[in-house]
Amino acid sequence: MSIFDELKAKIVGHKKVIVLPEGEDERVLSAAVKLNSEGIIKPLVLGDEAQIKETAKDHKLDLTGIEIINPKTDTRKGEFAKQYFELRKGKESEEQASSQVLDPNYFANMLVYNGLADGCVSGAAHSTADTVRPALKIIKTKAGMKRVSGQFIMEKGDQRYIFSDCAMNIDPDADTLVEIAYQAAQTAKMVGLEPKLAFLSFSTMGSAKGEMVSKVQAAAASFKEKYPEISADGEMQFDAAFVPSVGAKKAPDSNVAGHANVFIFPELQSGNIGYKIAQRLGDFTAIGPVLAGLAKPVNDLSRGCSSQDVYEAAILTAAQSLDEE
Repeated sequence: MSIFDELKAKIVGHKKVIVLPEGEDERVLSAAVKLNSEGIIKPLVLGDEAQIKETAKDHKLDLTGIEIINPKTDTRKGEFAKQYFELRKGKESEEQASSQVLDPNYFANMLVYNGLADGCVSGAAHSTADTVRPALKIIKTKAGMKRVSGQFIMEKGDQRYIFSDCAMNIDPDADTLVEIAYQAAQTAKMVGLEPKLAFLSFSTMGSAKGEMVSKVQAAAASFKEKYPEISADGEMQFDAAFVPSVGAKKAPDSNVAGHANVFIFPELQSGNIGYKIAQRLGDFTAIGPVLAGLAKPVNDLSRGCSSQDVYEAAILTAAQSLDEE
């Protein structure tokens, strides 16, 4: 059973509400129609109603039962502007607040903030920054978290792994790596994995020296102290983390070496390269980036996404919201 089959089964009966701010995009609208027809998730579609209906007509999409919201005419825009102004605590004026909430991404996040939606999926027509910025301003990070990370769920047949961070933090320090690792462990649990975390490096258990190695060593030690209930170890090279025979030789005292299923990369460059190598050379499906660390789930799409990508991101977001109840 694929990840999405498992997650769909998990969210059945909960009728999660997922807001889609880019309702004028045919791919997003097609995904909303599919979600609505299945009845598992209730999609809220944002945008100009006339344009959305025209798009639906052009693509023969049945909008029966789908709620369409235009932020520019919605009666809640005034209240949302007041709330947003208070959330920004003087960083933006009342005039700026009134303007911001008319933006579909900001309005969508206000719906999530107020509990009127369980999560948000955007990015089909917006950059990652335009998707993430409103979430950081409005929803903010979870208690105890200072950062948001971008993870990929890597799937091939019955093989399943978490790679992080591959999308957000360019050069994380040791404390940020600890947050990234904790967030990755929670995602692993959501997709049915008992997390075994490997903090990756070009060194295994002190085989090399240097500032880059020391950072990973410090992160691994801090994580094990802070979260002793989660199996984790490092620093270690990928082969030591992944191949049982290599792990036994290079890190014989580790209960993670050779058996890791969550891989914490030392910085964004290697994480991004790593998941793409696994995807392109290893034929793994890369699901994500899954944004983790926010108080409520918001997920980002690629602007080259398909309707199926939007549909699957909504399912994933609904599952994240369920785990946070």
